[in-house]
Amino acid sequence: MMHNRPSAKKVIFSLLLATVFSFGTAVQAQDGKALFTANCASCHNPVKDATGPALKGAEARWGDKAKLHAWVRNSQAVIASGDKYANDLFAKWGRVAMTSFPSLSDEEIDAIFKYVEAYAPPVVAKPEGGEAKESGDNSLLFGILTLVLAVVALILLQVNSNLRKLADDKDGIPASEPVPFYRNKAYIALVVIVLFIVGGIFTVNGAINLGRSKDYQPEQPIYYSHKVHAGINQINCLYCHGGAQESKHAGIPSLNVCMNCHMAINEYNGEQLFTEDGKEVNGTAEIQKLYKYAGFDPAVSKQWDPSKAKPIEWVKIHNLPDHVYFNHAQHVTAGKVQCQTCHGEIQNMGEVKQFTDLSMGWCINCHRETKVQFVENKFYSIYEKFHDEIKQKKRDGVTVEEIGGTECQKCHY
Repeated sequence: MMHNRPSAKKVIFSLLLATVFSFGTAVQAQDGKALFTANCASCHNPVKDATGPALKGAEARWGDKAKLHAWVRNSQAVIASGDKYANDLFAKWGRVAMTSFPSLSDEEIDAIFKYVEAYAPPVVAKPEGGEAKESGDNSLLFGILTLVLAVVALILLQVNSNLRKLADDKDGIPASEPVPFYRNKAYIALVVIVLFIVGGIFTVNGAINLGRSKDYQPEQPIYYSHKVHAGINQINCLYCHGGAQESKHAGIPSLNVCMNCHMAINEYNGEQLFTEDGKEVNGTAEIQKLYKYAGFDPAVSKQWDPSKAKPIEWVKIHNLPDHVYFNHAQHVTAGKVQCQTCHGEIQNMGEVKQFTDLSMGWCINCHRETKVQFVENKFYSIYEKFHDEIKQKKRDGVTVEEIGGTECQKCHY
């Protein structure tokens, strides 16, 4: 029976290798989506215009993959080369410079556009029960199938051992009784190792995500739609969040800011509103909730008395640890960072959710890849060496990292 163990080990090793390879293939298939989400989603949508143009069909519009790669890595260099399409695109989108991604390889850029070309908007149906159907993740199904195949393989190995014993008995070859798989030390060791690896992965991922709130979307006391205000009605973010331009905190708008408009606007006549789970929202009723907090009754008086107001108890969504320093003005005013970079396509959100995990790694990667608006920005006038190198064409820009954006004391104090 001893001569069967090498073949059994080979079968087990082959099965493990195939499983690992299948997981590796699945990860590679997700690379395009992951790269798009990490680098492009804050400004682009695959199928509709956002802060930047829709990316679907971009390869066909450019007509030259090499130029498209160059544009992604450094759009200003392509514009400076005199390329007509690049200059037309730059002019069409308000002459706002696209963020450069010099670290992306040709394969990664191709993976992004492959994902974009294959992208189809998710279909969200509203069933009779009022709950939306969402497309699910098949990871659980694949995991169950892998487990079933592993069990079948163990059973087949045990059957093979029993059949070989029967054949040896028939030929008169002495053989010991086959060891049941639940007592086989090799099988037990294999199961322990697999459980240790899987448990370790879940433990590490769980520990890494402690305190993070990506996709956190609480129900607010009033249904406030950023899509209606910032998207359809084009209200500037800084009108409500003026602190983002001049202070550390963006700030939550006071009732006075809301009532500047809603003393006159007491009915909602826009497109139908729905919550994330598909429930219909009465926009006019939500305005009445605002009036209740403000202590305002337009049927009694057209003038609002702020002394009768009480604060709206908004639920905080974005929250950084106490040991992390983040300054909105530093990013918005000095760095010229768009709100969508950290908050996602806020102009298309009904109920606001946290767009990214706001982790240290996410911030560091942004600082390493993002080029600040260095030229004609008085905040960076002290960096004479970099200004001279730009004038001498020795560099085409300056990243946040190069001006100390990855130093520990900049964010931790």
